[in-house]
Order: sequence, then structure tokens, then C-alpha cells
Amino acid sequence: FAMDAEERARVRAKHMGFVYQNHHLLAEFSALENVMLAMRIAGQTSDIADAAAALLTEVGLAERFEHTPAMLSGGERQRVAVARALAGSPDVVLADEPTGNLDRANAEQVTQLLTHLAVQHATAFLVVTHDEQAFEKYDRVLRIEDGRLVDHG
Repeated sequence: FAMDAEERARVRAKHMGFVYQNHHLLAEFSALENVMLAMRIAGQTSDIADAAAALLTEVGLAERFEHTPAMLSGGERQRVAVARALAGSPDVVLADEPTGNLDRANAEQVTQLLTHLAVQHATAFLVVTHDEQAFEKYDRVLRIEDGRLVDHG
């Protein structure tokens, strides 16, 4: 069925989270404020500071709440982006090359974090990646081969 732009935005805010290759954090906001903003957009109004702090703690950034993106490493920025994606308790998180700009150690850490959070939050993570080392960490791998989607287990 067709939805107007406002309905589509409401569905995205309530049911979907997004993690981009480039974190797209707001530079003038702290890590905590970036996550809190996502919670407000998702319609949460109470206890958002505590909830945002809990998400940042869960992704390993308990000591970085007040840091702006410029004060964080690439891996830390991506973990803020993951916390932001979970801010509205989405049904699904779409992650486009979430480790593409990270070194191997940070990429591994983010990949492990995504698989852990999927279970902890009962949220599906749809990860698009060229990182073949990450494939073994995911429950199901689909590839596009000759223009067709092929299940690789």
C-alpha cells in the first residue's frame, strides 16, 4: 500500500535504524546528544538521557559521553552511530558498509558488536559489506552473483 512522505518517515523513525559507512554524526553534538536526538526523533520523551547513556555504555563508550565526533577515533564514532541506530528500539537496523572506513581491529570489534547487539536487542541487522572476513560472524549471508541474490548460509 502507498504511504505519504510523513507516514514513511514515521515508519523509518519507529521501526528502522541506520548505520552508514561514514557515521554521519552531528559534529557539534556530543556522543550522548547524538543518541538523544535520535531518541527524540523516534518519539521517545522520557528518560532519554539515561537511555542514551545506557546504549553508549553498552557499545563500550561509558567514558566518552561528552566527546564530540572530532574527539573520537573512527571505531568510536562508528560505535556511537550503532548506539544511535538502536535509539528507537527498531525492528531492523540497516548497516551500509559499517566497517568500510575502519582498520582491521576496529572492523572486527564493530562486527562482533553488531552480532552481540542483534541478540541483546532482538533486532535484525541487515549488513551490506564487501568484508569477507565478517561473513563468518553473521547468521546468514546472501551474495549478489550475476545480478541474482544467492543464499550462502
